[in-house]
Amino acid sequence: MSGTSTYTPPEVWKWDAQSGGKFTNINRPISGATHDKELPVGDHPLQLYSLATPNGVKVTVMLEELLALGKSDAEYDAYLINIGDGEQFGSGFVAANPNSKIPALIDRSTTPPTRVFESGAILVYLAEKFGAFLPTEPAQRAECMSWLFWQMGSVPYLGGGFGHFYAYAPEKFEYPIDRYAMEVKRQLDVLDQHLATQRYLCGDEYTIADMANCAWYGALVLDNIYDSEVFLDVKSYKNVVRWASEIRQRPAVQRGGRVNKAWGPEEEQLIERHSASDLD
Repeated sequence: MSGTSTYTPPEVWKWDAQSGGKFTNINRPISGATHDKELPVGDHPLQLYSLATPNGVKVTVMLEELLALGKSDAEYDAYLINIGDGEQFGSGFVAANPNSKIPALIDRSTTPPTRVFESGAILVYLAEKFGAFLPTEPAQRAECMSWLFWQMGSVPYLGGGFGHFYAYAPEKFEYPIDRYAMEVKRQLDVLDQHLATQRYLCGDEYTIADMANCAWYGALVLDNIYDSEVFLDVKSYKNVVRWASEIRQRPAVQRGGRVNKAWGPEEEQLIERHSASDLD
């Protein structure tokens, strides 16, 4: 390791200045709304407020998969929350998710309406509501939930750790990049060894565990997120690449990946979604 630290932490940390980096304008050490803004409401019982990041894509893929199964009650309205502009700190969104992170779901078919935040919680809620993509046999359900929560607990090392220090931090430092690169590669190896013996994470059946993990690790091995494909040698994890490539061929995955997307080729974008025809 090279370099010498010139920073001595104070006895009590204070928020005196922005830290720099890509998201410095929206990072703050306090919660709550910064401005009044109500959320729009569409015609369907399910109202999604999100953005097509990996966490957002998990939920839109799930909803499109449910619709592909013929679950017509899974029709939904999806509104874009521009986190770069701080829309997640509007009063309406904070009421839907006090943690001010996308995605947030409001189910207006219940009285009173049910709010669900955290992408993993939304996947479980929808799976139980519609009876799909979550095994009911106890051992299989436990396996599915284990891989779902593995993703929820592991991916902060990928996004908030590796992604931040490798791609977004104002300066590059060897120690945090090495630390998080090592952990991300360990996670990829966990997946690669597991997928060497089975088609999906829980065996032969595609579940919410695959949706959650593929949104992140599939993007990592297929889409060169953080411009890290070569650095992390992601193509060497051949079982992960095989699994992610197969999932990407699913029409509902392709449709869900376009919802609330505001970048890339115009034909791949869909800022808001209010009916299936919006994606046709």
